Amino acid sequence: MSSLFAVALTTFLASAVEAIEMVAIVAGVGATRGWRAALAGTAAGFAVLAVVVAVFGLALTAIPIGPLRLVVGFLLLVFGLTWLRKGIRRVAANGLRGSTMHGPDTDEDVPRDRPDWTGFVLCFKGVLLEGLEVAFIVVTFGGTSSLLGPAAVAGVAAVVVVGALGVAIQPAVRRIPRSVLQLVVGLLLTTFGTFWAVEGIGGEWPGGDASIVALLVLYTAVSAAYLTVERGALRAPASSEPARS
Repeated sequence: MSSLFAVALTTFLASAVEAIEMVAIVAGVGATRGWRAALAGTAAGFAVLAVVVAVFGLALTAIPIGPLRLVVGFLLLVFGLTWLRKGIRRVAANGLRGSTMHGPDTDEDVPRDRPDWTGFVLCFKGVLLEGLEVAFIVVTFGGTSSLLGPAAVAGVAAVVVVGALGVAIQPAVRRIPRSVLQLVVGLLLTTFGTFWAVEGIGGEWPGGDASIVALLVLYTAVSAAYLTVERGALRAPASSEPARS
């Protein structure tokens, strides 16, 4: 009984870390670009994941996940830096005020009359990668201890619990100004993209997943510095105007 509890708890906690990354990507894309593409990409990612798990089963650990990490990491890094730049400029111009997340997204890069493939692909790849990570965790802990069933239940429970928490906080997220939310999502995507891209080329992060926190702190500090510079640049033209008599 003690070994069963240990395997279930370890699998749940390890899977929850991956699920948090998954939910952060889906929630960020949905809030900033629109939920239709985000949910469609999420559904497609889970569908492909289910097929892969059904086909490979315990042989999942033989799948080379490095190339997928590299592709997903590069994609998140590119879009993360783009959204980070826009978020910095908008926060510098509008401060922490601005329109909240009510109604459809009005960003110029979100198509209104055709599918948003960018949001779809980001969520699809994020769900597929993190879902495979959860599957690997389940197979590793459950297979080595001959407790695959409890490990699978724990892994699925972690995804469900974290997903439910993500849904629960959506009302609060919608009250965040759009510019601030875009800045936060840009920070998250850039952080995850950097982490996965380095892992994809075979690099190892000191401290494992804990390095994500360090990366987030680093990017936040750099963004704060650029935000200060951008605010100064916006104030300079106003201060240089001659006083009216």
